[in-house]
Order: sequence, then structure tokens, then C-alpha cells
Amino acid sequence: MKYKKLGRTGLNVSRLCLGTMNFGSGTSKEESFKIMDAALDAGVNFFDTANNYGFLTNDQGITETVIGEWFAQGGGRREKVVLATKAHEDMFDANDGPNSAPGLSIYKIRRHFEASLKRLQTDHVELFYMHHIDRSVSPEEIWPAFERLFNQGLIDYVGTSNFPAWQLARYQGEAKMRHFIGSVVEQDKYNLMERRPEMELLPAVEGLGLGFTPWSPMNGGLLAGEIGRNDPLKRGGLNEQTMKQIEAYSKLCKEAGIEEAHMALAWLLADDRVTAPIVGPGTVAQFEDTLKAVEIELTQDILDELDRIFPGPGESPENYGW
Repeated sequence: MKYKKLGRTGLNVSRLCLGTMNFGSGTSKEESFKIMDAALDAGVNFFDTANNYGFLTNDQGITETVIGEWFAQGGGRREKVVLATKAHEDMFDANDGPNSAPGLSIYKIRRHFEASLKRLQTDHVELFYMHHIDRSVSPEEIWPAFERLFNQGLIDYVGTSNFPAWQLARYQGEAKMRHFIGSVVEQDKYNLMERRPEMELLPAVEGLGLGFTPWSPMNGGLLAGEIGRNDPLKRGGLNEQTMKQIEAYSKLCKEAGIEEAHMALAWLLADDRVTAPIVGPGTVAQFEDTLKAVEIELTQDILDELDRIFPGPGESPENYGW
């Protein structure tokens, strides 16, 4: 496994981040345990979860519970993991009352973080994300909540997720005035078919010295050969242009001798701004297969052809700067 610093921090994390969204719901507890064991064996030390994972089966919190039970087996499992979790979403806890709705008040951050620790059976978390931005709350309220957790030794770092570029700058500016490190990493949807972050978000990430952990690196399986090309029902939601792109992509992968899923991950890993794509395997076999992508180095010709097939939007013009 290869490793990279998490943004401007001194923390080394694996180039692949283990996504756990399906653990306990789409993936059984037993298989989830095997995947996490396989991850450690492969040198993957970066695990990503969220307090509301399990929402796919209306069982918010089940994923953290599964991870906590895995930690409880001992054997250095907790000590070897750089653990990231998140808060913002509705946990459908009657005790939250009117504060149940998605948001990031000091009250909610404290309560939901404490609940995450219990489910995870740990006394700290290395990375705590704001799962989404709460536009009704100012950074002047947000940062004291995270500073308190940091000062108590309950978290090492803070991250943002699904933030627009200008809000990243706003939040980092407020953190600097408070003499606080602020966010060290941004997490957002980014892949060959979803390149809008290149307009403003990635330049901001680079300029602010943040790490970047893209989710959905295979765009829901479309970049992993899971389109069901011969299945009209699965093809029904795709327009002609998208179908042409995917067919061209499949052809390029075949000519290069690289599996489609590996190509999608290798493209992300070739970007120095990317810390670790988040992969979400449902089985041990799927996880072990993703490891191959770390060793692939794409030629410039392949990178150029990928840009031709999936053209990026380019950076936003700075028409008002002079």
C-alpha cells in the first residue's frame, strides 16, 4: 500500500480509503468484519463512516455499531485505524426533539458525536467531518464546537464534506482568526463523469492546503462496467451522449488492458490533489480487487484520451479579478 499526507497535516493515510456505508445493511456484519480485516492486512489504515450510515435500510447508526463491534475484538484493530466519521444528518432520535432535522448547531454536534463514540466503542476519533454545510449556522458557532472536542482530545482533525469553495475559504478564514487549524480535508463527489469540482472546489482545496477524499469514484458503478449494456431497464436512465462516452471508455480500457474500475481509481490517484478515493466494497473479493488500482500508473496518452472522452469543465474564469 502507498501512503500520502492528509492535506497539510503530518498524518499519513493509505491512498485508498475504506468506505463503510453498506456495512450492517447491504453487507452483513460477518462480511463487514472480513473486509475490515482484509483492509488492515493490505495496509489500508484509513476508514470512513458516518453516524447516519444504515439509512438505506432505515437503521441509522448500524454501520458505526458494526465497526465498534469489530474494534471490540481487539488485536490492535482500533489502534491501527485512522477513523473518520461525520455528523449533520437526521438520526431520527426522539430525544433530539426539534433539533432532529439535519444541521450543525453546537448542541447537535456535541450530542451526535457522543453517540458516535458509544456506537464505535472508542474514546476518540481521528477525523470528524461536517457531513454537509448548514447554511443557517455561521462558522463563529461551528468552530467552538470542534475546538472543544479538539481541546478535550476527542478528535485529532476536522474535515468538511460537500462544501462549496467559497464556504471553505470563509470557514478557513474564521478558523485562522481563532488560531485554530480549521478543516484539513474536503470530501466531495468526484470522478471521470462528475468533474464539476474542477471549476472552483479543487483549486480552493489546493490553495488552502487541504486533503481531498472523493466519494463515488466509479459513479455508482457506471465507470466499473456495471451499466448492463444489454439490459434495456438499466440503460433506460442514460442519454445517448452518456452511452457513447461509456462505450468509448470501455474500449479504451480494453485496449490498455486495464479493468474499468481500476482505470477510474487510477485516474483519481494520478491527481496530486487527491489524497485517497473512498471505495465501498460489498465483499472481500471486491475490496481485494480495488487494491490493484494503486499500482497502476497511467500514461499521458491515456490521461489525454480520458479527457477527450470525459472533458472537464475547466477552472471558473476570474472575470472580476484584475
